[in-house]
Amino acid sequence: MASVPLDRLRPEELADGFAGRLVLPDDPGYDEARTVHNAMIDRRPAVVAQCDGPADIAAALAFGRSRELETAVRGGGHSVSGQSLVDGGLVIDLRRMNTVEVDAAARVARVGGGALMGDLDRATQAHGLATTGGRVSTTGIGGITLGGGSGWLERRFGLMCDNLLAVDLVTADGRSVHADAQENPELFWALHGGGSNFGIATRFTFGLHPLPDFSMALLLWDADKGPEVLTRYRDLMGDAPDAAGGAFIYLTAPPEEFVPATLVGRRAAGVLVTWTGPMADARRFFEPLLGLGHAAEVITEIPYADLQCMLDDPPGYRNYWSAEYLSGFPDEAVGRFCARADDMIVPSGTQHVVFALGGAIAAGDHAYPVPWRDAPWAVHPFGVWEDPADDARGRAWTHAVCADMKPWSIGAVYLNFIGDEGAERDLAGVGAGNLARLAAVKAEYDPGNVFRRNHNIRPAA
Repeated sequence: MASVPLDRLRPEELADGFAGRLVLPDDPGYDEARTVHNAMIDRRPAVVAQCDGPADIAAALAFGRSRELETAVRGGGHSVSGQSLVDGGLVIDLRRMNTVEVDAAARVARVGGGALMGDLDRATQAHGLATTGGRVSTTGIGGITLGGGSGWLERRFGLMCDNLLAVDLVTADGRSVHADAQENPELFWALHGGGSNFGIATRFTFGLHPLPDFSMALLLWDADKGPEVLTRYRDLMGDAPDAAGGAFIYLTAPPEEFVPATLVGRRAAGVLVTWTGPMADARRFFEPLLGLGHAAEVITEIPYADLQCMLDDPPGYRNYWSAEYLSGFPDEAVGRFCARADDMIVPSGTQHVVFALGGAIAAGDHAYPVPWRDAPWAVHPFGVWEDPADDARGRAWTHAVCADMKPWSIGAVYLNFIGDEGAERDLAGVGAGNLARLAAVKAEYDPGNVFRRNHNIRPAA
């Protein structure tokens, strides 16, 4: 839709009774309000409605409908394709709705729709509790949960959506709706991987797990050791207990005290092992990695919320990512993966990642629209750089990594790891067998497809 001229927009009609803050193009703070995580995204909405609660959201939606404004919803702003921002339209910004309430006795957290992973992790950690979350603290709770929710604790506690007990949301026509296993169960099912297609989530209720001890080992090697290390890591994780998680990562070695000066700024091969338990048990598990001549190490018990901050990248970098979920990771795949590390942008924030899956992910509810649940491995080319001149190279590298992995790809993909890759990839993220059912839910709660700034599911006719 074309944007509405400001003199016809009449934002004062929304401001009357609006408890939050409206930000217009000429207002101080407009550029901050429209800045998202990926610096490649530069869009100028006509109005940003920073909402304080469901009533504000309903009012903003009514305003957008009356002016035929294309509408985007912003939580953490981490969508790599910038789905939380729109040119000339309306952005419903949830960041003011960031409360977290923990009922430690019931092991439940009630989380505002605009909260970030760091908000949830810090609040639950104070009670020795946790639930699976994204791998950085600045990710928005809403987007990651509704897309399924992958994180460091997933092999032990399942995906974020596996720990979802209830969702409150505002529908396209402004209604407040509650969904759980008993109330609106079909909608509740769709919210386990179907994305932000069905409404604006204002509150999530999660089940929590005791996590009194958490341990990690981060080991770095010269890049040329990558094939040997990845092979050892693959074999180690092949029959790993559910307590073990982590990843193999090619990255630019950071300027940290534990990294030798000779490695800083160069491509390095790394393994992060996470363990939901004490270090003594963790060390017995990852001992086979310690004899491969690593150049740097951090081996410690650590608060889980602190680990969640270790890989945070601030806004301002250019991002392009994708993923392939694999049926296996044989030697040929290891070789192709490691060879492609030579084409990474270095130095940069780019990470060339292999995640070991399985455990509680595979044991979770297969009725949900999470078609990649049974994949034992995931490859995630995570391109992050500063210079716009590197855009074409970064995109090409990401595409090449995925092409290399196609012989072992199961076809299904985690939508939160990809951007705008077309309708076929969107379908691969929810599963072809789930599409008709999801489209029927979409038709009930958003028949006009107002919420289409996402991996979109079109409403059934």
